[in-house]
Amino acid sequence: MRATVVRLPPTVHSVFDAHGFLPVLVRLAREHGSSAYVGDGAARWPAVHTLDAARLFRRAVESAPPGARLHAVDDEGVAFSDIAGAIGRGLGVPTVSVGPEEAVARLGFLGALAQMDNPTSSEWTRARLGWRPEHPGLLADLTDGHYFA
Repeated sequence: MRATVVRLPPTVHSVFDAHGFLPVLVRLAREHGSSAYVGDGAARWPAVHTLDAARLFRRAVESAPPGARLHAVDDEGVAFSDIAGAIGRGLGVPTVSVGPEEAVARLGFLGALAQMDNPTSSEWTRARLGWRPEHPGLLADLTDGHYFA
């Protein structure tokens, strides 16, 4: 048996994403009439398109070295304020900053996560397996509009 770990970022996005973090953030922005980020919104979230992650899982099964820890990351860190801004534009609602004490009330269980700076590199994964994401990044996917239909 050859074991390999593929680490997914908090945001795996695409038209197939009906229950991940982005749909939750869109729903909360609709409910509150504004899209929120915490503080200055500089906390970064890594992301990958669903189909690019799927291609990495296939490469991992086919050719990853035993014991490899792979990062399925395209966007190494998108500022949470940019994510909130894209959601606000997509819904036609304002984007607002909330304080850390308001984060859970506004963002639910994502309130704590929205404050975590989590830049993540897939440089080793790309070099080792020749994996190259080909699908839209997080902000481009949000601009596509399917999250707001």
